[in-house]
Amino acid sequence: MKNLILIRHGESVWNLENRFTGWFDVDLSEKGKEEAETAGKLIKNLNIEINKYFTSYQKRAYETLFLIIKKLEDKKEIIKAWELNERHYGNLTGLNKKEMENKFGSDQVFQWRRSWDVAPPAIETNNPYYNKIFDSYKNIPKNKIPKSESLKDTFNRSVPYFEEKIYPLIEKNNIIISAHGNSLRALYKKIFNISEKNICELNIPTGNPLLIEFKNSKEIKNFKYLDKNREKKII
Repeated sequence: MKNLILIRHGESVWNLENRFTGWFDVDLSEKGKEEAETAGKLIKNLNIEINKYFTSYQKRAYETLFLIIKKLEDKKEIIKAWELNERHYGNLTGLNKKEMENKFGSDQVFQWRRSWDVAPPAIETNNPYYNKIFDSYKNIPKNKIPKSESLKDTFNRSVPYFEEKIYPLIEKNNIIISAHGNSLRALYKKIFNISEKNICELNIPTGNPLLIEFKNSKEIKNFKYLDKNREKKII
């Protein structure tokens, strides 16, 4: 029996400020670092050897995984994949969520944030974060860097990578993936066969590892959040 651990990065400084982050690279907040360290302790208490570590290109996810590995006293390689990045929030990047609700209405912002196939307005060249985003991902082919994404778009890049590079390893390896709210929602949808409607209602807590125990490579035996005080219902 092998295990897959999925964790959304700890709280970032833009989570704290209630801003749309997406592909912009921000650091963990102090609370986020504490969440990552707590996650490391919870995983260490499982007394299992982690064989593979995966994360996105974004430093809030990488730093979360780095702090977990530090608690595990491990030195294995961290595999970074841009396909596990957060969804791109387009021209909303950097803006305050509450202010956008006041401007556009809560229904419209909910559509941009939570719908399956509605993407926010594409990021424009005069957006103050436009060039910073492209400069942060010079190792990614420019035509692969989106200007906005829906959850469906995120699913269509994250899940194929998972199926090709990670899923075949589960039968013989314990794996941790440190990623983001929407790239993980995409993986949850695939792994748990959640409908398009229900996946939009799922909120994933920051810094709380989800342990998935497999009977074999195709069958799940059990799953649970490691911090019961902060768990969210998986629909």
